[in-house]
Amino acid sequence: MDGVIWSGAVVTLLGLAGLLWCIAKVAAAKRAGLTDEALRARLQKVVALNLGALLVSAIGLMMVVVGIFLG
Repeated sequence: MDGVIWSGAVVTLLGLAGLLWCIAKVAAAKRAGLTDEALRARLQKVVALNLGALLVSAIGLMMVVVGIFLG
């Protein structure tokens, strides 16, 4: 079960990296001084990636919990 725990930790870290990337993209978009419509369009793309990264992180945490319960 150690493999499930460690692979879950890696998946969680990948999701966290995706969340940090989304934060960086939003900060760069706000600094770019875009119009409201252009900023909104760019943020809508990032929201989908943000939700995907959150899902990956949650799946990784579930893997860790399952590995702990079974181990």
